[in-house]
Amino acid sequence: MTIVPITSPELDAAEVSFFSALCSDDYQFLGVPDKALKSSWAHCSEIVKRSESHGFRNILCPSSYQVGQDTLSFVAGCAPLTSQMNLLAAVRCGEMQPIMLARTIATLDHMLEGRLTINIISSDFPGQVEDSAYRYQRSREVVEILRQAWTQDEINYEGEIYQFAGVPTDPAKPYQQNGGPLLYFGGYSPAAVELCAQHCDVYLMWPETKEDLAARMRTVHERAAAYNRTLDYGLRVHMVVRDTEQEAREYARELVSQLDDDAGKAIRERALDSTSLGVSRQARNRELADMEGFIEPHLWTGVGRARSGCGAALVGSADQILSEIESYQKMGMRSFIFSGYPHLDECDYIGKLILPEVKTCSLPHEYGRVPSQKPATPLGAGDRK
Repeated sequence: MTIVPITSPELDAAEVSFFSALCSDDYQFLGVPDKALKSSWAHCSEIVKRSESHGFRNILCPSSYQVGQDTLSFVAGCAPLTSQMNLLAAVRCGEMQPIMLARTIATLDHMLEGRLTINIISSDFPGQVEDSAYRYQRSREVVEILRQAWTQDEINYEGEIYQFAGVPTDPAKPYQQNGGPLLYFGGYSPAAVELCAQHCDVYLMWPETKEDLAARMRTVHERAAAYNRTLDYGLRVHMVVRDTEQEAREYARELVSQLDDDAGKAIRERALDSTSLGVSRQARNRELADMEGFIEPHLWTGVGRARSGCGAALVGSADQILSEIESYQKMGMRSFIFSGYPHLDECDYIGKLILPEVKTCSLPHEYGRVPSQKPATPLGAGDRK
């Protein structure tokens, strides 16, 4: 099901990332709070350290006001604890004045010596609901201002929301001098696709059937081509991997064995993106799944009963999961963000059963921005596997 031309010389390699549960999204049993797994600096930083020890190439540090720690502060704290892995910091556009955000990101990039990547978020703020068109316009302007701050001597910007003239950019120059940190982005609306196609580097998707994912990739690829750009594509998905399929399926059933559906609904609705188009598609997956919650032979939607956002998991033996990853790569995906419950345990399973069998890489920095130039490894990333 190859659908997009990928020109990177590292097509056979993938950026395999993990997830730090900053938003109190860690459970032994889904929907049942566990004090030992609650979001805390001690617990979440241990996830980061464990992920690096296993050889993950990046780690998503998410953002949520109600139940989460501050993402950028957390990433700063992780800088001296890591030396190889990139950190993917979720940034909610509009939360910070754009020029101050550019300076903050640049400072983090220097602390991490170029191991910083950014996940652009466009959802609402707590206690405030904005029109979708406004939110994506705000994100577009923030991203365009960041680009100016990272690549020009001064910021001159005249937008619908932000206006700046003659602002020096010296304090906002990042460690990565070839355009700043890579920008990861996910969204289903036409405005989201247009923003990503024009300005971002990696289009992230939540799990759906391969047919639906392929259609989504075609849409984004066509829009990127209009700007003479080629993006990378990524999949954010949970995982339950064991030595045998039977063991994996038994553990998946155990995960939801104590879930109260009303409690699960409350967890889903507390998220700031709970009404988004992407979330509605995850709900549709659950409606179309079989009696055991599978929408494809190894794609299980049970996780979505107790969380918003990414709502499905790859479930199976190591060989089955590796086959799934290979099929996604053949579709054109080169970035994978995995997670599982509890996160430290599943990190160990993936690190033992999956990572040694996958050729990994850090995504090339220039890939997608300047198609005529050879892709380059992010500064500070090195050749790690």
